[in-house]
Amino acid sequence: MSTALESYINRTVAIVTSDGRMIVGTLKGFDQTINLILDESHERVFSSTQGVEQVVLGLYIVRGDNVAVIGEIDEETDSTLDLGNIRAEPLNSVVH
Repeated sequence: MSTALESYINRTVAIVTSDGRMIVGTLKGFDQTINLILDESHERVFSSTQGVEQVVLGLYIVRGDNVAVIGEIDEETDSTLDLGNIRAEPLNSVVH
């Protein structure tokens, strides 16, 4: 897994956590237990009744045991999204 994450260093990534949060930021580093260091990060809070709220987090660490999914964001496509008009149900927590 760590070699796959190396290609994401200094790129914008989206992380879905096991408690259903979506955090977007620039991946600055990680360790062998997939603890992630994000810079310029924010959480995208989804709602079925109003647009996506972006909560600024700044420099942020996500514990590896809380990472469910990580993927690279296409910044060009992401910048064209009108998050104020996107409606979605919040994600549920991962059940083991």
